[in-house]
Amino acid sequence: MTVHTYSRLSLLSLILASPISLLHAQTPVDESKVSTLPTLMIDIQATANVKPATTYETPVSSLEFEPRVDLQSRNMAEAQGDVSIRGGIFENTGFAVGSATLYDPQTGHYSAELPIAPEMLVGPKVLTGVDNALLGFNSTVGTLSYDWSQISNNGSFTAGGGNNGLNFQRIHQGLTQNLSDDGDWTLGLEAEVSRSESDGTIQYGDHDFDRSSARVQLVGPNSQTDLFAGYQSKFFGWPNMYAPYASTPLETENLKTRLFILNHTQNYGDASNWELSAYHRRHSDHYVYTRFSPAVYQAHHETKATSLAFSGRHAIDESFAINYTGQLLSDDIESTSLEQGDFTSRSYYKLSVLPEYRIDLNAQESLTLKAGASFDDTNRGKSEFSPLAEISWFKTDDTGNSERIHLSYAQATQVAGYTAIGGGTSGLFASNRDLGREVSENIELGVALKRPDWSLESAIFYRWDDDLTDWTFSNGAPTSRTANPVDIETFGFEVIGTKHWQDIEAIASYTYLHKDEDYGSAAVDASFYALNFPEHRATLGAIWRPIELLEVRIDNEWRSQKANTLRSGPDESFYTLLGLSIYPPQCQNLELFFAIDKPWDEDFQDIPGTPGRGDQYSVGATLRW
Repeated sequence: MTVHTYSRLSLLSLILASPISLLHAQTPVDESKVSTLPTLMIDIQATANVKPATTYETPVSSLEFEPRVDLQSRNMAEAQGDVSIRGGIFENTGFAVGSATLYDPQTGHYSAELPIAPEMLVGPKVLTGVDNALLGFNSTVGTLSYDWSQISNNGSFTAGGGNNGLNFQRIHQGLTQNLSDDGDWTLGLEAEVSRSESDGTIQYGDHDFDRSSARVQLVGPNSQTDLFAGYQSKFFGWPNMYAPYASTPLETENLKTRLFILNHTQNYGDASNWELSAYHRRHSDHYVYTRFSPAVYQAHHETKATSLAFSGRHAIDESFAINYTGQLLSDDIESTSLEQGDFTSRSYYKLSVLPEYRIDLNAQESLTLKAGASFDDTNRGKSEFSPLAEISWFKTDDTGNSERIHLSYAQATQVAGYTAIGGGTSGLFASNRDLGREVSENIELGVALKRPDWSLESAIFYRWDDDLTDWTFSNGAPTSRTANPVDIETFGFEVIGTKHWQDIEAIASYTYLHKDEDYGSAAVDASFYALNFPEHRATLGAIWRPIELLEVRIDNEWRSQKANTLRSGPDESFYTLLGLSIYPPQCQNLELFFAIDKPWDEDFQDIPGTPGRGDQYSVGATLRW
């Protein structure tokens, strides 16, 4: 029996045996924890659907129609999804769990490989501007920040399938036990196993996924400690995945991710807290250029990243507080193609301090001033100090109404991964060993209004990116993509609104982006990423509950993409994801669901030169207890 099979069976045994071994008298189920999917909120859940139609749920499943996120996928979001924020690229986006950003040193293509069950997480919050510069790590534009949820006594089993040979299953169980008579201390145990396979929505677009994750949690009156372990294996194929102009590139990826995390949060005083996160991540990738002739070109990569991170807020008094974060990380890579650079290991250091001072104008209004800096360094290059500043006005009343206006300036920096700097200077992926530290400056003005039944958030921003690493195309080398630095100025406007009626919740957004770029003397005829962005993008999502046993969820996205000579087909697209759930009155814990992904006939290419996915229909059932 292989180690992989043994680990999956052990976790499955843990799920099935835990009710006997941990709890002899399980406490009653909290119905609020096992009800239907989350409701729409800008800060927490900004899409109607959180279940995909193509596979089991992952942390990125709810991002495809997220108004502040642009998710560009190969095969599907859960296979290989590039996540960008505010017109950045996938390399500019970080994924943070607790205080730590889970960094992939090879390439940002794999930053979203999080082998964590969605039930274990809260969020994500989309951090931009000063928040990203303070809390992010090696991510200049934005960070998706997740917190650890509290374990509850519930479980579920899901099974489903659909066209294109799709079938998926998952089982999840959470258990808690009071450790003290007053209930101040509880011990929790949570685990899940998920799997999925399909022939794909286009030919040679098949996938075979599985994920196993578990954690132990100790919750006290002012603290929470989580010890997590997760494993994920993903095989998927897609024609022209990375090589758009090659003759017959039936490319495949085989990814394996192992993740171990220890996280502790502590509250103290009236408004102070700190959090400590430590993790080890090992990620393996086997890339094959054409599946029927692997010898033509294939590459093996394995990266390891070990990190310690902390964050907190220390309140000196009611008016003055200090926000702080820090992260130390070391990595190394073993690769058949990415060890040609100047080094194969690197250490990173970041420290941020942001004091804040609040001035109470009256009982309902306040003015907050923030000013600080971040320090970024590695053992392989130059360091950088980055200033941060924000002024905000806030007003609230006893009925729950609130208004906030902020004006901020932030600088953030990052260094390029090994795919960009560690490979050869020609071939399918042409590296550039002269790439230096990227510097991004952002200034923005934002407004947020909240009422009991509606909310509105809007921001206007201008960002300067110097020496941003982009992957470019040249007519002289049509089968290659090359890492090149570019200076880009981005202007953007975004507005997001939610509205709640008696039976309907809705969320709508509009984003406008404009870029001016300068590649210098590089021979660049097109851009795969930095100039692959929507000039106009609108989303509309809704949840409708016409009767108690029926729930309809729909997400829509329309976009007008900047013209790109690499793209075949239209520059405009309209996507829809429709979900229908039925809750039979004869079995209150049973959900029957039906989903349609991309029902319209679309030829739009998320990644220029890479075919878009086809439609997917799925049906299934979830039993909760």
